[in-house]
Amino acid sequence: MAYRGPRTEYGQQQQQPGGGAQWRGGGGRPPAPPRTALKGKQPGSTLRKPDWDRIQLPPFQKNFYREHEATANRSEEEIEQHRKQHEITLQGRDIPRPILTFSEGCFPDYCMKMIEAQNYSDPTAIQCQGWPIALSGRDMVGIAQTGSGKTLAYILPAMVHITHQPYIQRGEGPVALVLAPTRELAQQIQQVASDFGRASRIRNTCVFGGAPKGSQLRDLERGVEICIATPGRLIDFLEAGKVNLRRCTYLVLDEADRMLDMGFEPQIRKIVEQIRPDCQTLMWSATWPKEVRALAEDFLTDYIQVNIGALQLCANHRILQIVDVCQESDKENKLLELHKEIINEQDNKTLIFAETKKKVDELTRRMRRNGWPSICIHGDKSQSERDWVLNEFRSGRSPILVATDVAARGLDVDDIRFVINYDYPHCSEDYIHRIGRTARSNKTGTAYTFFTPNNMKQAKELISVLKEANQVVNPKLYEIADMARSSSFTGRNTRRYRTPGQPLNTGENTDRPRYGNALQRSNNGGFRAQNNTFGRNPSQNGFVSRPQQTSPFNRNLTQNAYKPAQPSYGTATPTQNGYNKPAQNGYTNAPPQNGYKSTQNSYSGTNAYSKPAQNGYGGSPSQTGFAKQAGGFKRQAGNQVAPYLANGYRGSHQAATQQCYVGAPPPMFPGMGAYGQYGQGGATPYMPPNLYYQVPA
Repeated sequence: MAYRGPRTEYGQQQQQPGGGAQWRGGGGRPPAPPRTALKGKQPGSTLRKPDWDRIQLPPFQKNFYREHEATANRSEEEIEQHRKQHEITLQGRDIPRPILTFSEGCFPDYCMKMIEAQNYSDPTAIQCQGWPIALSGRDMVGIAQTGSGKTLAYILPAMVHITHQPYIQRGEGPVALVLAPTRELAQQIQQVASDFGRASRIRNTCVFGGAPKGSQLRDLERGVEICIATPGRLIDFLEAGKVNLRRCTYLVLDEADRMLDMGFEPQIRKIVEQIRPDCQTLMWSATWPKEVRALAEDFLTDYIQVNIGALQLCANHRILQIVDVCQESDKENKLLELHKEIINEQDNKTLIFAETKKKVDELTRRMRRNGWPSICIHGDKSQSERDWVLNEFRSGRSPILVATDVAARGLDVDDIRFVINYDYPHCSEDYIHRIGRTARSNKTGTAYTFFTPNNMKQAKELISVLKEANQVVNPKLYEIADMARSSSFTGRNTRRYRTPGQPLNTGENTDRPRYGNALQRSNNGGFRAQNNTFGRNPSQNGFVSRPQQTSPFNRNLTQNAYKPAQPSYGTATPTQNGYNKPAQNGYTNAPPQNGYKSTQNSYSGTNAYSKPAQNGYGGSPSQTGFAKQAGGFKRQAGNQVAPYLANGYRGSHQAATQQCYVGAPPPMFPGMGAYGQYGQGGATPYMPPNLYYQVPA
């Protein structure tokens, strides 16, 4: 029997898919629901937020701070002086006093032994103020520049927090969760956690993409106290039901601004939904944009904000920043010259940043070809290759590392002395994180940057960064910034503009007729916009029009390549053939000239062009082809023509002074006649036109 379909509002029966309303229709499947989501699977779409109001959560302790006697007896004037000296600004209520030494932190003995083994002298500014807040169980936001010790600022309080919680059983999730944007940063955090947790038997694991899942899943199933993860891989494990976060009471968001830039906000929100709402949350960032502020308002409760330095983008003041304004084609030679100076330094560990993976591979190959011990790292490298490269770089066996921005954040190698920005990044924030790989742990470093006119949009921000760090600003950088502010320098034309003060090449155009704005040399060596179309006078705008471009044979740099306007093709007499000498058919014909001229702007040899009165080859005006002579045809003197050129001969008026060389007929042309003109000497065999050969003696 046929299946009855549901009634419509008009009383008609709807057709079931598969012919359900027809006889023997077979029913069929119900129609698919309309697609309301974007194409593809959304991250964490299968995760459901637990109803924390109905779940009875066990209480946990998170305030373990005991103020040291020295800290308590310190006066308010001393505290304010310390905060002012280290540029510490605070927001929030009931802010604990800062600690000035490691002993005031009241850390466990195993932590103090590890601190002594690492030869740390004094805590950094973010550690002085961050440790008391984190040990008090308060939520906090820490904003500090790169290399300021943020990792240790939250790892040591995490150790103390974990030791006061019940033991982890098999299958239970971690107590402390650290989210990081990249796997390199996650691995470095794991190294710090392993160093300080080894004596206390606090286990940890690192969960990130690009590596096998098996070992990571086994660690989570056995149970670990600390999990350092990237958002993408952790979401995969949560959706698969391989891990739960119900035991998590200590959450860290490291490099929060970077994770938002990489588009991890949906994953972060899905992960935070799986964590109990009363957990302690610490957020760390190098900048404080509005997106990070919004995230802090959603995830943190009654938090304290600790800021080291200025709120705006700023670089480490211990870094010497040198900006070289140059052309794109000059960067490779400048890089090699720079390495010749760096290699003589005692500490010469160098990190080079390039924009693309292809450029990273090319630079590495060329440097290794020149004998430099360089290695590279980028997103296409497997995890085993990345680990090997970082180990080689840290150990110093390969002191030159070429990388993309994948290594810009979180690469914690203490002894990097030099950072080279071969390609300037797209924003000054990435520039600061790049150069922040040097001068870590209160050390000093040097950053070299190649800045081209293609980067003129970032010139203003770079100048601000340099001024804030009290660095010397290259004057050419100001000129490029002025060019960028001009309304005419927009779009794709910027790649044709040159460095201020750089001379133009001979016969080279700096703009095209199809663009309305040309570039004109200014008196101070720079350039300014000129709102006119393609200049017809070759002396204008630094270029010549197409008919007057110089010959590629002209390499005499003393000549003026920008000649006044000459007659164009078709405007001269018939014997001129488009060139500027009335009596000459193409090239000048003075006897002592044998190639290039020092006073004229054209090629002076007599190659292939004859006098107007001669029809064919050199000789008297009555000659119309080959000169008739029983002994053959004579070749003119070899020093009168272009070297070894078979068909460049002089007129008959030079016959008296010419001397010829006699040669046997070439084997490729047996029995053929010769050609040339009357002169002294024997016959020269026939050679085909434009054939270069050595005249036999």
